[in-house]
Amino acid sequence: MKHKRLRSFFFYIGVAVVLIYFLFPFYWAVVSSIRPASELFSAHQSLIPLKAQFKSYIEVFTQRPFARNILNSTIVAGSATLLCLIIGSLTGYAIARLKFKGKMLVMLFILSVSMFPQVSILGALFQILRSVKLINTYPGLIIPYIALTIPLTVWTLQNFFRDMPKELEEAAYIDGSGKFSTFFRIVLPLSIPGLVATGLLTFIFSWNEFLFALTFEQLPNMYTVPVAIAMFTGYYVVPWGQIMAASVIVTVPLVALVLIFQNKIISGMTAGSVKG
Repeated sequence: MKHKRLRSFFFYIGVAVVLIYFLFPFYWAVVSSIRPASELFSAHQSLIPLKAQFKSYIEVFTQRPFARNILNSTIVAGSATLLCLIIGSLTGYAIARLKFKGKMLVMLFILSVSMFPQVSILGALFQILRSVKLINTYPGLIIPYIALTIPLTVWTLQNFFRDMPKELEEAAYIDGSGKFSTFFRIVLPLSIPGLVATGLLTFIFSWNEFLFALTFEQLPNMYTVPVAIAMFTGYYVVPWGQIMAASVIVTVPLVALVLIFQNKIISGMTAGSVKG
């Protein structure tokens, strides 16, 4: 009994340390975003602000086109996620259920795409997008994001589809349902946990991606959120209050999405890990 209590004690201590390690940076961003400028640049700062004010949040939207930047990120990340799920679900289902030659080569090719560092293809990709006039456009970011995230989507979903019972599809075929009808009416509704998990990962990657967004979107009104925050510079001083406020604004929706869909995310990520 004593050893059990001791294990529990150290377990909760470990959980507390992990939580503090991951949550403290976000807490500090929130606290810094509501500090007055005089306290923000003080050499001695307390963990709890002496005064709270929301001037930085107001300035983010009144002094900068941050609402437009959020809209840009929403359009790019949302479109990339939707298209990636459509393409990835069809491809993953075909790989999981159809028999064709070279299936393993296809999977190896898809997986190899994700191994290229972004910087290694940046120059060539910029030349291609510029030649087809997609620089400073939404498709100029959406297409590269799909290419970068489709391997994870296909790999995750094909495992999910492969472990689904075939009897459900065979029963639909007996009732006269075709492959496409069976996929959209039976397979997809049962695949919601996997779709949510992969879709959220794709959305978070597209929302936070910086290198491609900085290179392919060169006009301020086309900046996505990470680029816009990086451009929060002043002539004589860095506006840390605005930077922290903007960081909190764009982080809260992601945290909310994870909390809302946490059960489906866990189901989707653990699907196929247990046989039987």
